[in-house]
Amino acid sequence: MPELTLKHFILKQQALNLYRQAIRATRSIPDRHTRLETIAWIRCEFERNRNIYDVMLIEDKIASGRRELRQIFPTAYVPHSR
Repeated sequence: MPELTLKHFILKQQALNLYRQAIRATRSIPDRHTRLETIAWIRCEFERNRNIYDVMLIEDKIASGRRELRQIFPTAYVPHSR
């Protein structure tokens, strides 16, 4: 495991915030089964990318995650990247 920098910790917080926003956005799904499947999919996507340490790749994944969240849940509040 490579040495983690301050940038890694900042990106970790941004990824965690994105995860929380995505989970909150699923509250708008009326069907319980569909909501649970969506939550499972979101969790799987974050778990799949858990061991990425390249800062540029992490930033790209967070940006694409925000875009995807805005596409899937257009009414959800997703702040733009800083």
